[in-house]
Amino acid sequence: MANTVLKVEGMTCGHCVSSVEKAVKNAGASGKVDLASKKVTVDYDETKVSLDAVKAAIEDQGYDVV
Repeated sequence: MANTVLKVEGMTCGHCVSSVEKAVKNAGASGKVDLASKKVTVDYDETKVSLDAVKAAIEDQGYDVV
């Protein structure tokens, strides 16, 4: 299992948190959003999902991974 922290711009509320966490889950990983710091801690199995796929899933929801 790999673990990384992503900086995500554009999150402003609880709905944003839910959207990002759902996108990460749908990509095949698990994520915990810290709205105050605008960071997402992602745990994923590198043999099953790539970090790029997780980033793309977040960006598909309208947020910017920086």
